[in-house]
Amino acid sequence: MSDPVRVRFAPSPTGYLHVGSGHSALANWLVARRTGGSFLLRIEDTDVERNRPELVDNVLEMLEWLGLTWDEEPVYQSQRGELYAGAAARLVADGAVYFCDCTTEAVQARNKEAGGKPGYDGFCRDRGLEPGPGRAARFRTPREGRTAWTDLVRGEVSFANADLEDFVVLRGNGHPMFLLANAFDDADMGITHVIRGEDHVNSTPKYLLLVDALGLARPTAFAHMPLLVNEGRKKLSKRRDDVSMADYRARGYLPEAMVNYLALLGWGPADGVEVRPVAEIVAQYRLEDVNASPAFFDQKKLSFVNAEHIRALSTDEFLARSRPFLTRGEPAADALASLAAEVQERVRTLAEVEPMIEFLVDDEPAVDEASWTKAITKGRSVPEMLDATIARLEALGPDDWTPEPIQAAVSQAAVDAGIVNAEGAPQLSKAQGPVRVAISGRSVGPPLWESIAVLGRTRTLARLRATRHQVG
Repeated sequence: MSDPVRVRFAPSPTGYLHVGSGHSALANWLVARRTGGSFLLRIEDTDVERNRPELVDNVLEMLEWLGLTWDEEPVYQSQRGELYAGAAARLVADGAVYFCDCTTEAVQARNKEAGGKPGYDGFCRDRGLEPGPGRAARFRTPREGRTAWTDLVRGEVSFANADLEDFVVLRGNGHPMFLLANAFDDADMGITHVIRGEDHVNSTPKYLLLVDALGLARPTAFAHMPLLVNEGRKKLSKRRDDVSMADYRARGYLPEAMVNYLALLGWGPADGVEVRPVAEIVAQYRLEDVNASPAFFDQKKLSFVNAEHIRALSTDEFLARSRPFLTRGEPAADALASLAAEVQERVRTLAEVEPMIEFLVDDEPAVDEASWTKAITKGRSVPEMLDATIARLEALGPDDWTPEPIQAAVSQAAVDAGIVNAEGAPQLSKAQGPVRVAISGRSVGPPLWESIAVLGRTRTLARLRATRHQVG
Protein backbone atom coordinates (compact mmCIF):
# COMPACT_ATOMS: atom_id res chain seq x y z
CA MET A 1 0.00 0.00 0.00
CA SER A 2 1.42 3.43 -1.01
CA ASP A 3 2.00 6.13 1.58
CA PRO A 4 -0.64 8.84 1.93
CA VAL A 5 -0.03 11.82 -0.33
CA ARG A 6 1.58 14.79 1.41
CA VAL A 7 2.06 17.99 -0.56
CA ARG A 8 3.16 21.47 0.41
CA PHE A 9 2.92 25.05 -0.69
CA ALA A 10 6.10 26.87 0.27
CA PRO A 11 5.93 30.60 -0.46
CA SER A 12 8.69 33.05 0.31
CA PRO A 13 7.06 36.14 1.89
CA THR A 14 8.98 38.72 -0.13
CA GLY A 15 5.84 40.02 -1.86
CA TYR A 16 2.07 39.73 -1.83
CA LEU A 17 0.48 36.50 -3.01
CA HIS A 18 0.00 36.64 -6.77
CA VAL A 19 -1.86 34.50 -9.29
CA GLY A 20 1.24 32.48 -10.20
CA SER A 21 1.77 31.41 -6.59
CA GLY A 22 -1.98 30.87 -6.25
CA HIS A 23 -1.85 28.54 -9.25
CA SER A 24 0.87 26.41 -7.62
CA ALA A 25 -0.91 26.41 -4.25
CA LEU A 26 -4.14 25.30 -5.89
CA ALA A 27 -2.51 22.41 -7.75
CA ASN A 28 -1.13 21.11 -4.44
CA TRP A 29 -4.46 21.54 -2.67
CA LEU A 30 -6.43 19.83 -5.43
CA VAL A 31 -4.12 16.80 -5.42
CA ALA A 32 -4.37 16.54 -1.63
CA ARG A 33 -8.15 16.78 -1.63
CA ARG A 34 -8.64 14.35 -4.53
CA THR A 35 -6.42 11.70 -2.97
CA GLY A 36 -7.46 12.19 0.64
CA GLY A 37 -3.93 13.33 1.44
CA SER A 38 -2.55 16.31 3.38
CA PHE A 39 -1.95 19.87 2.19
CA LEU A 40 0.82 21.53 4.20
CA LEU A 41 2.02 25.10 4.37
CA ARG A 42 5.64 26.08 4.81
CA ILE A 43 6.70 29.72 5.02
CA GLU A 44 10.22 30.02 3.58
CA ASP A 45 11.16 33.17 5.47
CA THR A 46 14.93 32.88 5.62
CA ASP A 47 15.49 36.08 3.59
CA VAL A 48 15.65 38.35 6.64
CA GLU A 49 16.21 41.51 4.57
CA ARG A 50 13.07 41.16 2.39
CA ASN A 51 10.60 39.18 4.50
CA ARG A 52 7.95 41.20 6.36
CA PRO A 53 5.22 40.05 8.77
CA GLU A 54 2.46 41.71 6.75
CA LEU A 55 3.48 39.66 3.71
CA VAL A 56 3.13 36.45 5.73
CA ASP A 57 -0.28 37.63 6.87
CA ASN A 58 -1.25 38.30 3.25
CA VAL A 59 -0.31 34.77 2.20
CA LEU A 60 -2.38 33.23 4.98
CA GLU A 61 -5.33 35.55 4.36
CA MET A 62 -5.43 34.95 0.61
CA LEU A 63 -5.18 31.18 0.96
CA GLU A 64 -8.06 31.25 3.43
CA TRP A 65 -10.06 33.48 1.06
CA LEU A 66 -9.53 30.98 -1.76
CA GLY A 67 -10.59 28.14 0.53
CA LEU A 68 -7.18 26.45 0.33
CA THR A 69 -7.08 25.41 3.96
CA TRP A 70 -4.05 23.56 5.24
CA ASP A 71 -4.10 20.43 7.38
CA GLU A 72 -1.28 21.00 9.88
CA GLU A 73 0.25 23.98 11.61
CA PRO A 74 2.37 26.05 9.23
CA VAL A 75 6.12 25.46 9.33
CA TYR A 76 8.35 28.55 9.44
CA GLN A 77 11.89 28.11 8.17
CA SER A 78 13.09 31.02 10.30
CA GLN A 79 12.49 28.80 13.34
CA ARG A 80 14.48 25.83 11.99
CA GLY A 81 18.00 27.22 11.77
CA GLU A 82 19.51 24.55 14.03
CA LEU A 83 18.14 21.78 11.82
CA TYR A 84 19.71 23.32 8.72
CA ALA A 85 23.00 23.83 10.55
CA GLY A 86 22.98 20.15 11.44
CA ALA A 87 22.33 19.16 7.82
CA ALA A 88 25.13 21.45 6.65
CA ALA A 89 27.51 19.96 9.22
CA ARG A 90 26.79 16.49 7.80
CA LEU A 91 27.64 17.68 4.31
CA VAL A 92 30.91 19.19 5.56
CA ALA A 93 31.81 16.04 7.48
CA ASP A 94 31.14 13.87 4.43
CA GLY A 95 33.20 16.08 2.13
CA ALA A 96 30.14 16.85 0.02
CA VAL A 97 30.85 20.59 0.19
CA TYR A 98 33.89 22.82 0.12
CA PHE A 99 34.47 26.41 1.16
CA CYS A 100 34.85 29.29 -1.27
CA ASP A 101 35.86 32.93 -0.83
CA CYS A 102 35.22 34.03 -4.44
CA THR A 103 33.27 37.21 -4.95
CA THR A 104 30.68 37.50 -7.70
CA GLU A 105 32.88 40.07 -9.42
CA ALA A 106 35.88 37.74 -9.38
CA VAL A 107 33.89 34.87 -10.88
CA GLN A 108 32.52 37.11 -13.62
CA ALA A 109 35.97 38.46 -14.44
CA ARG A 110 37.45 34.94 -14.76
CA ASN A 111 34.57 33.81 -16.97
CA LYS A 112 34.99 36.84 -19.23
CA GLU A 113 38.73 36.32 -19.53
CA ALA A 114 38.34 32.62 -20.29
CA GLY A 115 35.42 33.14 -22.63
CA GLY A 116 33.55 30.47 -20.69
CA LYS A 117 29.90 30.03 -19.83
CA PRO A 118 28.29 31.97 -16.97
CA GLY A 119 28.21 30.43 -13.51
CA TYR A 120 30.75 29.34 -10.98
CA ASP A 121 33.95 27.89 -12.48
CA GLY A 122 35.02 25.62 -9.60
CA PHE A 123 37.99 27.82 -8.68
CA CYS A 124 37.99 26.85 -4.98
CA ARG A 125 37.03 23.20 -5.47
CA ASP A 126 40.50 21.89 -4.61
CA ARG A 127 41.96 24.78 -2.56
CA GLY A 128 41.09 23.15 0.74
CA LEU A 129 39.85 26.34 2.41
CA GLU A 130 38.70 26.10 5.99
CA PRO A 131 35.33 27.53 7.05
CA GLY A 132 35.44 31.16 8.07
CA PRO A 133 33.72 34.54 7.78
CA GLY A 134 32.82 35.41 4.20
CA ARG A 135 33.42 31.87 2.98
CA ALA A 136 30.43 30.17 1.43
CA ALA A 137 29.96 26.40 1.38
CA ARG A 138 29.54 25.03 -2.17
CA PHE A 139 28.19 21.61 -3.05
CA ARG A 140 30.71 19.39 -4.82
CA THR A 141 28.61 18.50 -7.86
CA PRO A 142 29.58 15.20 -9.56
CA ARG A 143 31.37 15.61 -12.87
CA GLU A 144 30.04 12.39 -14.38
CA GLY A 145 26.60 10.87 -14.90
CA ARG A 146 23.15 12.44 -15.04
CA THR A 147 20.50 13.41 -12.56
CA ALA A 148 16.99 12.57 -13.75
CA TRP A 149 13.41 12.19 -12.62
CA THR A 150 9.99 11.40 -14.06
CA ASP A 151 7.86 14.54 -14.00
CA LEU A 152 4.09 14.07 -13.87
CA VAL A 153 3.65 17.07 -16.16
CA ARG A 154 6.82 17.04 -18.29
CA GLY A 155 7.67 13.36 -18.53
CA GLU A 156 11.31 12.26 -18.35
CA VAL A 157 13.66 15.10 -17.41
CA SER A 158 17.43 14.64 -17.27
CA PHE A 159 20.45 16.88 -16.63
CA ALA A 160 24.10 16.10 -17.24
CA ASN A 161 25.89 16.61 -13.93
CA ALA A 162 28.81 18.20 -15.76
CA ASP A 163 26.47 21.04 -16.76
CA LEU A 164 25.60 21.85 -13.15
CA GLU A 165 27.73 24.36 -11.30
CA ASP A 166 28.97 23.85 -7.74
CA PHE A 167 26.12 25.69 -6.07
CA VAL A 168 26.11 27.45 -2.71
CA VAL A 169 24.35 25.72 0.21
CA LEU A 170 25.57 28.04 3.01
CA ARG A 171 26.15 31.77 2.61
CA GLY A 172 29.31 33.40 3.85
CA ASN A 173 27.40 34.49 6.99
CA GLY A 174 26.46 30.89 7.75
CA HIS A 175 22.80 31.22 6.73
CA PRO A 176 21.40 28.33 4.67
CA MET A 177 20.49 28.81 1.03
CA PHE A 178 17.03 28.03 -0.32
CA LEU A 179 18.05 24.71 -1.84
CA LEU A 180 19.39 23.24 1.40
CA ALA A 181 16.43 24.29 3.53
CA ASN A 182 13.98 23.25 0.82
CA ALA A 183 15.38 19.77 0.32
CA PHE A 184 15.81 19.10 4.04
CA ASP A 185 12.31 20.30 4.94
CA ASP A 186 10.57 18.27 2.27
CA ALA A 187 12.16 15.10 3.62
CA ASP A 188 11.61 16.10 7.23
CA MET A 189 7.92 16.87 6.58
CA GLY A 190 7.37 13.65 4.67
CA ILE A 191 6.46 15.37 1.40
CA THR A 192 5.61 12.76 -1.22
CA HIS A 193 4.79 15.02 -4.19
CA VAL A 194 6.71 18.20 -4.97
CA ILE A 195 4.37 20.35 -7.09
CA ARG A 196 5.71 23.76 -8.06
CA GLY A 197 6.24 26.15 -10.95
CA GLU A 198 8.25 25.57 -14.11
CA ASP A 199 10.83 28.09 -12.90
CA HIS A 200 12.09 25.46 -10.43
CA VAL A 201 12.92 22.83 -13.08
CA ASN A 202 16.58 23.85 -13.29
CA SER A 203 16.99 23.67 -9.52
CA THR A 204 15.47 20.19 -9.21
CA PRO A 205 18.65 18.26 -10.13
CA LYS A 206 20.52 20.21 -7.45
CA TYR A 207 17.69 19.43 -5.02
CA LEU A 208 18.01 15.71 -5.78
CA LEU A 209 21.78 15.72 -5.42
CA LEU A 210 21.40 17.35 -1.99
CA VAL A 211 18.75 14.86 -0.89
CA ASP A 212 21.01 11.97 -1.90
CA ALA A 213 24.07 13.48 -0.23
CA LEU A 214 22.13 13.89 3.03
CA GLY A 215 20.90 10.31 2.86
CA LEU A 216 17.26 11.41 2.76
CA ALA A 217 14.37 9.79 0.92
CA ARG A 218 13.49 11.28 -2.45
CA PRO A 219 9.91 12.45 -2.98
CA THR A 220 7.68 9.98 -4.78
CA ALA A 221 6.88 12.39 -7.59
CA PHE A 222 7.59 15.81 -9.04
CA ALA A 223 5.31 18.02 -11.09
CA HIS A 224 6.42 21.35 -12.53
CA MET A 225 3.39 23.43 -13.45
CA PRO A 226 3.26 25.49 -16.64
CA LEU A 227 4.48 29.05 -16.75
CA LEU A 228 1.73 31.70 -16.66
CA VAL A 229 2.13 34.30 -19.40
CA ASN A 230 0.46 37.58 -20.38
CA GLU A 231 -1.01 38.65 -23.74
CA GLY A 232 2.48 39.14 -25.11
CA ARG A 233 3.30 35.56 -24.10
CA LYS A 234 5.82 36.85 -21.57
CA LYS A 235 6.02 35.54 -18.02
CA LEU A 236 3.61 37.32 -15.70
CA SER A 237 5.39 40.08 -13.84
CA LYS A 238 4.46 41.58 -10.48
CA ARG A 239 5.73 44.94 -11.76
CA ARG A 240 4.13 44.87 -15.22
CA ASP A 241 0.95 42.80 -14.93
CA ASP A 242 -2.18 42.75 -12.82
CA VAL A 243 -1.40 39.74 -10.63
CA SER A 244 -2.15 40.57 -6.98
CA MET A 245 -4.66 38.15 -5.46
CA ALA A 246 -5.79 40.78 -2.96
CA ASP A 247 -6.55 43.19 -5.81
CA TYR A 248 -8.83 40.65 -7.45
CA ARG A 249 -10.68 40.15 -4.18
CA ALA A 250 -11.06 43.93 -3.79
CA ARG A 251 -12.48 44.18 -7.33
CA GLY A 252 -15.24 41.74 -6.56
CA TYR A 253 -14.04 38.43 -7.90
CA LEU A 254 -15.50 35.40 -6.12
CA PRO A 255 -12.98 33.00 -4.56
CA GLU A 256 -14.67 30.00 -6.13
CA ALA A 257 -14.45 31.67 -9.54
CA MET A 258 -10.76 32.40 -9.04
CA VAL A 259 -10.16 28.77 -8.03
CA ASN A 260 -12.15 27.60 -11.05
CA TYR A 261 -10.17 29.78 -13.46
CA LEU A 262 -6.74 29.05 -11.98
CA ALA A 263 -7.46 25.32 -12.26
CA LEU A 264 -8.11 25.76 -16.00
CA LEU A 265 -4.63 27.20 -16.63
CA GLY A 266 -2.91 24.26 -18.26
CA TRP A 267 -5.70 21.80 -17.43
CA GLY A 268 -9.19 21.07 -18.68
CA PRO A 269 -11.88 18.65 -17.51
CA ALA A 270 -12.45 15.56 -19.64
CA ASP A 271 -16.06 16.51 -20.34
CA GLY A 272 -15.12 20.00 -21.59
CA VAL A 273 -17.33 21.82 -19.07
CA GLU A 274 -15.07 24.58 -17.77
CA VAL A 275 -17.30 26.54 -15.39
CA ARG A 276 -18.19 24.28 -12.49
CA PRO A 277 -18.21 24.01 -8.68
CA VAL A 278 -14.90 23.49 -6.90
CA ALA A 279 -15.99 20.06 -5.63
CA GLU A 280 -16.32 18.84 -9.21
CA ILE A 281 -12.87 20.19 -10.08
CA VAL A 282 -11.41 18.30 -7.11
CA ALA A 283 -12.98 15.07 -8.35
CA GLN A 284 -11.58 15.44 -11.90
CA TYR A 285 -8.19 17.13 -11.45
CA ARG A 286 -5.12 15.03 -12.32
CA LEU A 287 -1.56 16.28 -12.73
CA GLU A 288 -1.06 13.85 -15.59
CA ASP A 289 -3.63 15.84 -17.58
CA VAL A 290 -1.82 19.16 -17.15
CA ASN A 291 -0.25 20.60 -20.31
CA ALA A 292 3.38 21.65 -19.92
CA SER A 293 3.07 24.52 -22.42
CA PRO A 294 2.84 28.09 -21.05
CA ALA A 295 -0.70 29.05 -20.02
CA PHE A 296 -2.17 32.43 -20.97
CA PHE A 297 -3.66 34.29 -18.01
CA ASP A 298 -6.68 35.79 -19.77
CA GLN A 299 -8.40 38.41 -17.61
CA LYS A 300 -11.38 38.52 -19.97
CA LYS A 301 -11.96 34.81 -19.48
CA LEU A 302 -11.50 35.20 -15.73
CA SER A 303 -14.23 37.85 -15.76
CA PHE A 304 -16.47 35.55 -17.81
CA VAL A 305 -15.97 32.70 -15.34
CA ASN A 306 -16.64 35.09 -12.46
CA ALA A 307 -19.86 36.34 -14.07
CA GLU A 308 -21.06 32.76 -14.48
CA HIS A 309 -20.41 32.03 -10.81
CA ILE A 310 -22.22 35.23 -9.80
CA ARG A 311 -25.24 34.15 -11.83
CA ALA A 312 -25.20 30.76 -10.12
CA LEU A 313 -25.69 32.36 -6.67
CA SER A 314 -29.09 32.43 -5.05
CA THR A 315 -30.62 35.91 -4.79
CA ASP A 316 -30.04 36.00 -1.04
CA GLU A 317 -26.40 34.96 -1.45
CA PHE A 318 -25.88 37.50 -4.21
CA LEU A 319 -27.19 40.26 -1.97
CA ALA A 320 -25.00 39.09 0.92
CA ARG A 321 -21.87 38.83 -1.22
CA SER A 322 -22.53 42.29 -2.73
CA ARG A 323 -23.01 44.09 0.56
CA PRO A 324 -19.25 44.63 1.30
CA PHE A 325 -19.00 46.45 -2.04
CA LEU A 326 -21.85 48.87 -1.30
CA THR A 327 -20.28 52.06 0.01
CA ARG A 328 -23.63 53.79 0.54
CA GLY A 329 -24.95 51.42 3.15
CA GLU A 330 -28.63 50.65 3.51
CA PRO A 331 -29.92 52.94 0.71
CA ALA A 332 -27.72 51.05 -1.75
CA ALA A 333 -28.70 47.70 -0.23
CA ASP A 334 -32.39 48.55 -0.54
CA ALA A 335 -31.92 49.74 -4.11
CA LEU A 336 -30.08 46.57 -5.02
CA ALA A 337 -32.77 44.40 -3.46
CA SER A 338 -35.35 46.03 -5.73
CA LEU A 339 -33.39 45.07 -8.88
CA ALA A 340 -31.34 42.12 -7.63
CA ALA A 341 -32.24 39.64 -10.36
CA GLU A 342 -31.64 42.16 -13.13
CA VAL A 343 -28.28 43.35 -11.76
CA GLN A 344 -27.06 39.85 -10.97
CA GLU A 345 -27.59 38.84 -14.57
CA ARG A 346 -25.45 41.69 -15.90
CA VAL A 347 -22.41 42.21 -13.67
CA ARG A 348 -19.07 40.50 -14.16
CA THR A 349 -17.72 41.42 -10.72
CA LEU A 350 -19.27 42.51 -7.44
CA ALA A 351 -17.51 45.87 -7.74
CA GLU A 352 -19.78 46.58 -10.74
CA VAL A 353 -22.94 46.24 -8.64
CA GLU A 354 -23.09 49.65 -6.98
CA PRO A 355 -22.53 51.71 -10.16
CA MET A 356 -25.53 49.93 -11.66
CA ILE A 357 -27.91 50.99 -8.90
CA GLU A 358 -26.52 54.43 -8.03
CA PHE A 359 -29.25 56.11 -10.08
CA LEU A 360 -31.76 54.77 -7.54
CA VAL A 361 -29.80 56.15 -4.58
CA ASP A 362 -28.78 59.58 -5.86
CA ASP A 363 -31.18 62.50 -6.13
CA GLU A 364 -29.66 63.20 -9.52
CA PRO A 365 -27.83 60.55 -11.55
CA ALA A 366 -24.11 60.95 -12.11
CA VAL A 367 -23.72 61.35 -15.86
CA ASP A 368 -21.20 59.32 -17.81
CA GLU A 369 -19.85 61.73 -20.41
CA ALA A 370 -19.32 59.10 -23.11
CA SER A 371 -22.87 57.85 -22.66
CA TRP A 372 -24.26 61.40 -22.81
CA THR A 373 -22.34 62.19 -25.99
CA LYS A 374 -23.46 59.04 -27.75
CA ALA A 375 -27.12 59.01 -26.69
CA ILE A 376 -27.95 62.70 -26.25
CA THR A 377 -25.50 64.85 -28.20
CA LYS A 378 -25.29 62.52 -31.21
CA GLY A 379 -28.55 60.66 -30.72
CA ARG A 380 -31.34 60.49 -33.30
CA SER A 381 -34.46 62.66 -32.80
CA VAL A 382 -33.57 63.17 -29.12
CA PRO A 383 -35.90 66.14 -28.37
CA GLU A 384 -38.80 64.41 -30.08
CA MET A 385 -38.15 61.15 -28.27
CA LEU A 386 -37.92 62.83 -24.86
CA ASP A 387 -41.09 64.86 -25.48
CA ALA A 388 -43.01 61.80 -26.62
CA THR A 389 -41.76 59.67 -23.72
CA ILE A 390 -42.76 62.30 -21.17
CA ALA A 391 -46.24 62.55 -22.68
CA ARG A 392 -46.77 58.79 -22.87
CA LEU A 393 -45.52 58.15 -19.32
CA GLU A 394 -47.60 61.02 -17.91
CA ALA A 395 -50.66 59.28 -19.31
CA LEU A 396 -49.99 56.12 -17.27
CA GLY A 397 -51.97 55.80 -14.08
CA PRO A 398 -50.42 54.68 -10.77
CA ASP A 399 -51.63 51.12 -11.26
CA ASP A 400 -49.98 50.99 -14.69
CA TRP A 401 -46.52 51.94 -13.44
CA THR A 402 -45.13 48.46 -14.03
CA PRO A 403 -42.60 47.17 -16.58
CA GLU A 404 -44.99 46.01 -19.31
CA PRO A 405 -47.11 49.20 -19.59
CA ILE A 406 -43.91 51.27 -19.35
CA GLN A 407 -42.37 49.34 -22.25
CA ALA A 408 -45.53 49.81 -24.29
CA ALA A 409 -45.54 53.55 -23.56
CA VAL A 410 -41.89 54.03 -24.59
CA SER A 411 -42.46 51.91 -27.71
CA GLN A 412 -45.34 54.14 -28.73
CA ALA A 413 -43.21 57.20 -27.95
CA ALA A 414 -40.64 55.90 -30.46
CA VAL A 415 -43.38 55.76 -33.08
CA ASP A 416 -44.49 59.27 -32.15
CA ALA A 417 -40.91 60.51 -32.56
CA GLY A 418 -40.50 58.79 -35.92
CA ILE A 419 -37.86 56.31 -34.72
CA VAL A 420 -39.24 53.39 -36.72
CA ASN A 421 -38.11 50.86 -39.28
CA ALA A 422 -39.32 50.49 -42.87
CA GLU A 423 -42.44 48.68 -41.68
CA GLY A 424 -43.27 51.41 -39.20
CA ALA A 425 -42.34 49.37 -36.13
CA PRO A 426 -40.51 51.16 -33.27
CA GLN A 427 -36.71 50.86 -33.25
CA LEU A 428 -36.34 50.50 -29.51
CA SER A 429 -32.62 49.82 -29.71
CA LYS A 430 -32.17 53.42 -30.94
CA ALA A 431 -35.05 55.01 -29.06
CA GLN A 432 -34.07 53.73 -25.58
CA GLY A 433 -30.67 55.46 -25.45
CA PRO A 434 -31.79 59.00 -24.55
CA VAL A 435 -34.36 57.67 -22.07
CA ARG A 436 -31.85 55.42 -20.31
CA VAL A 437 -29.19 58.12 -20.02
CA ALA A 438 -31.80 60.61 -18.79
CA ILE A 439 -32.88 58.40 -15.89
CA SER A 440 -29.60 56.67 -15.01
CA GLY A 441 -26.77 58.74 -16.48
CA ARG A 442 -25.40 55.65 -18.22
CA SER A 443 -25.91 53.82 -21.47
CA VAL A 444 -25.74 50.40 -19.79
CA GLY A 445 -27.44 49.05 -16.73
CA PRO A 446 -30.38 46.97 -15.58
CA PRO A 447 -33.36 46.53 -17.97
CA LEU A 448 -34.88 49.93 -18.72
CA TRP A 449 -38.50 49.05 -18.00
CA GLU A 450 -37.74 47.56 -14.60
CA SER A 451 -35.44 50.50 -13.81
CA ILE A 452 -38.18 53.04 -14.57
CA ALA A 453 -40.71 51.05 -12.54
CA VAL A 454 -38.43 50.98 -9.48
CA LEU A 455 -37.31 54.60 -9.85
CA GLY A 456 -40.93 55.67 -9.64
CA ARG A 457 -43.18 58.03 -11.57
CA THR A 458 -42.15 61.30 -9.92
CA ARG A 459 -38.37 60.85 -10.20
CA THR A 460 -38.56 59.37 -13.70
CA LEU A 461 -40.55 62.27 -15.13
CA ALA A 462 -38.41 64.83 -13.30
CA ARG A 463 -35.22 63.40 -14.83
CA LEU A 464 -36.73 63.22 -18.31
CA ARG A 465 -37.85 66.86 -18.09
CA ALA A 466 -34.45 67.99 -16.78
CA THR A 467 -32.70 66.27 -19.67
CA ARG A 468 -35.16 67.74 -22.16
CA HIS A 469 -34.42 71.18 -20.74
CA GLN A 470 -30.67 70.61 -21.21
CA VAL A 471 -31.17 69.52 -24.78
CA GLY A 472 -32.99 72.79 -25.50
